[in-house]
Amino acid sequence: MALLEARKLTVSYGGLYANDDIDLDCESGKLVGLIGPNGAGKTTFIDAITGFTPLTGGTVTFDGVDLADKRPDTRASMGLVRTFQSLELFEDLSIRDNLLVAAEQPKWYSFLADIVLPNRGGSAFREQVDVALDALGLTELGEAHPSDLSHGQRKLIGVARALAAKPKLLLLDEPAAGLDTQESQKLGRHLRGFLDLGVSLFLIDHDMGLVLNVCDYIYVLDFGKVIAHGTPAQVRADPAVITAYLGESAGEAQAAEGAALGSSSTSNGSEATP
Repeated sequence: MALLEARKLTVSYGGLYANDDIDLDCESGKLVGLIGPNGAGKTTFIDAITGFTPLTGGTVTFDGVDLADKRPDTRASMGLVRTFQSLELFEDLSIRDNLLVAAEQPKWYSFLADIVLPNRGGSAFREQVDVALDALGLTELGEAHPSDLSHGQRKLIGVARALAAKPKLLLLDEPAAGLDTQESQKLGRHLRGFLDLGVSLFLIDHDMGLVLNVCDYIYVLDFGKVIAHGTPAQVRADPAVITAYLGESAGEAQAAEGAALGSSSTSNGSEATP
């Protein structure tokens, strides 16, 4: 059984199907990608499996548990943690404290527990923060504030904050948005390193270079449906994917070019293998 299993997942708004009968697996220890044109239903899918959008049909199972009656906070406490496209950092807190909030995952009764046991779990939470900062090469920014950072650094802090929560599966929604090529490549190297920490990953991004080069397996959405899935090399050369991104007229030539690129990437060792 996969760590995350979606079966016939459907989300509709009236007659509009944002997600239509999606079957998707995220295997433990793997980096799985989801790509598709704008409006394909990618973020809706993450919203659905994390409980922020109700399902019209289908099921989602995480770590062997049916999520049908689970609230978003319960799913997060189970280890299903996500990032959001919009960055909502606490501007008056240091970066380290921003991550500490995520690591502690405070509840409504936390202040009472802090009164009784003021040092409860403190060292463990700080260790989680240290690991997350180190995993993204941000240790030296721990005492800085969000206002001191570039947009690219803030995006990385958003990923580090989610990692500090010790997820089993980390869902990344457009983490490379707004990053330049060098920053995106650096992010990709860090993401592969997350697997060594025991964190599985599910990546949505428009940066095709990032997704194709770091993912073990990729799903492609178009108009709410999965139109292709496979290894990066298989997806790169799939005619349905080429048509979805480039239009029918690009078909055969781009398929041949994609196959050649896939062969080159594999021979150079730059592409992740499942």
